[in-house]
Amino acid sequence: MESRNFRLDTEWNVIHYPEKPNGFGILVVGDERHFVNNSTSFWTQNEGKRSVLNTWKGEGYTVFYSNLYGKHWGSEKAVDLAMRLCSHIMRNEILNNSFHVVAEGMGTLVALKLLENSGIRIRSLALINPIFSLSGHLEQEKENKFFYKKLVAELETAYETEIKQLLARIDSEGNSPPFNHETPVKIIHVLSGNRAYKQSNNLKSLSLQWEKEKLPVSISYVLPEKKLQLGSQITHFFAKHERVL
Repeated sequence: MESRNFRLDTEWNVIHYPEKPNGFGILVVGDERHFVNNSTSFWTQNEGKRSVLNTWKGEGYTVFYSNLYGKHWGSEKAVDLAMRLCSHIMRNEILNNSFHVVAEGMGTLVALKLLENSGIRIRSLALINPIFSLSGHLEQEKENKFFYKKLVAELETAYETEIKQLLARIDSEGNSPPFNHETPVKIIHVLSGNRAYKQSNNLKSLSLQWEKEKLPVSISYVLPEKKLQLGSQITHFFAKHERVL
């Protein structure tokens, strides 16, 4: 069996099985275009993502992810479902109970909340063009009225509240992610488009803070034409943190 699609709550999830398992799992938390339904997913339909997925499977990783209510933007119910998915996988699959996490874009908002949860054991964390805070992302999107209006509508749907109430909740959050000294983090920033270059400037200032705090965070900058190398970059990073079971 190459993969299995199943439902938790109302949402479809999928687990991809490697031919020769290495005993480690990868939770993927996708970005805006990510989806899962009863028979397929963005990671099997998109050529680039499928190549990365096949690289991971070829190295023996069991890969799993959820639809997470679509454009969740790190909502509490998305985080809760991600935790339930992890528990389900650990109960039903023969895997090391400390797994890797790959998060892209807004998926980072879920991954960071999992990182803060003591009930989830994250072995290492790989972030692709991460969004570290909702307030920072909203501020950046204000420059384009169309995208800002679209984002506000998505946030109200995801958090099931009006934007004014949500802003009051997130205004106090910082732009610095809750990294720690125990979980190694690799940030991969693909330099495509004006937004990515603006985010890279923010990343550079944060990296100085992480370096000062001696946190295990490394950053790689990748050109768009090198995106197919992401799979091998990430597996190389993961392998370095599998020596202790």
